[in-house]
Amino acid sequence: MAERRDIIPPGMENIFERFHYAPGVLVGDTLHIAGQVGRNEQLEVVSGTEAQFAQAFENVGKVLRAAGASFDDVVEMVTYHVDMRDLPLFMQVKDRYFTGRLPAWTGVGVTSLAMPGLQVEIKCVARLGCS
Repeated sequence: MAERRDIIPPGMENIFERFHYAPGVLVGDTLHIAGQVGRNEQLEVVSGTEAQFAQAFENVGKVLRAAGASFDDVVEMVTYHVDMRDLPLFMQVKDRYFTGRLPAWTGVGVTSLAMPGLQVEIKCVARLGCS
């Protein structure tokens, strides 16, 4: 049976304590990353659409690194967008982080996210050792 381990990167302990979920769960060599959004370690929503997109990817990167993975290990990404008209900008930011292997990607338009002001949420699955 595969071992299960919660992945809680430094600076994300408050998510685990306050909202009662792990930013990532590693089962065997598969990492499931909870939806990451554009908020900082104090759980404040970052100002500006591009800055929010970058912060959400930075948060994904924190979870990946804490599990010993990288963006090249991401095999699936699902993104939830409050405004699909921002998709071209999102893709520009995404391409700063995915510079090697690309994941399967599904983008979904939604009316709102967990906190007022959030523009995007990024959920990923990674297989360690794929890169």
